[in-house]
Amino acid sequence: MDRISSEVEPVLGSAGAPPSRLRGTAVKVTVSSVPWLIIGGLLWAGLFIKPEPVGGTVQPPILERRDHFYGIARAPAEGIWVAGSHGKIVAIDAQGKAQALQTPTDQTLQDIAVWDGGRGVAVGNEGVVLTTADAGRRWTNMEGVPRSEVANKLTRVRIAAEGKAVATGEMGALLVSKDYGATWTRLRDEEDVAWNDAALLPGGGLVVVGEFGRILVSPDGGNNWQTPAVPVESSLMAVAFRNASDGVAVGLEGVVLTTRDGGRSWQREKLDSQAHLFDVAWDEANQRWLGTGALGTWVKAGAAATDWQSGRLDERDLAWHTRVLPVGAEAWLTGANVGRWDGQRWQALGR
Repeated sequence: MDRISSEVEPVLGSAGAPPSRLRGTAVKVTVSSVPWLIIGGLLWAGLFIKPEPVGGTVQPPILERRDHFYGIARAPAEGIWVAGSHGKIVAIDAQGKAQALQTPTDQTLQDIAVWDGGRGVAVGNEGVVLTTADAGRRWTNMEGVPRSEVANKLTRVRIAAEGKAVATGEMGALLVSKDYGATWTRLRDEEDVAWNDAALLPGGGLVVVGEFGRILVSPDGGNNWQTPAVPVESSLMAVAFRNASDGVAVGLEGVVLTTRDGGRSWQREKLDSQAHLFDVAWDEANQRWLGTGALGTWVKAGAAATDWQSGRLDERDLAWHTRVLPVGAEAWLTGANVGRWDGQRWQALGR
């Protein structure tokens, strides 16, 4: 038995090492090879194995919760366009389906307006002005817009026939274009006041509202100006007219003013609300005034603009809204969210 053992051992350890040392060497070799085997396997997989898709690609929603939309206009065909955060312009059809329109800016857009024939204009922060001549398929960032060295936010744009537009904003910005937004000039010198909105009246008249209850009236489109007495000092945020004489202005602290002489004189109307109001519009189809503002507030009145009522769109939704656009039996609102209201039910999109 001793001879057999002595003969077998040299065969097992032919290199002259005992079996225990050979096993240790084998383990070391194996362990040191593992990283290279893993790297080699990954390289082989990367070169020769084609990954198979699992599920669909996750796309961010067009109407994101972080977005705010400040401007709204009727689309050239049907539905509406809204403009807001990060240079977004979104087309929304009658069924509420949204489609993003590509724009050349990431500046927040404050307002948007659309002429017949698919021409449109949008304005916003840093004095940005975008125009389109093909129903939103392509937008151009306009050069040569008058700017201030202090502040340049353009907050509103209003349009009239034959390509006329007026934009209002910070540092007395009151700009006019007569060629669908291609070129712009100042109507007044720069001054330390924010003009928040303008109404273009039939016959060429112009009414402008702004901070500290200030109102300007021009009977000839900006050549001559009048400054009527105003019964409030609250900032006025929006103004609208239903004809050349009858208009409404709304503002902070629930202010509602009316005029019946084209803006030369103003009266304050009674409203059972002190919520800030940011917009007002004349609803021709339903012969009424509609307004909107903070905390989900709506206001409305008949054509005479003397019987004002107020309420909330939905007790569960206290979002602020900067624009109201009557469309048929409903009204679209934009601001912290986008939705439509039929007088009874509020439907917010993307919520």
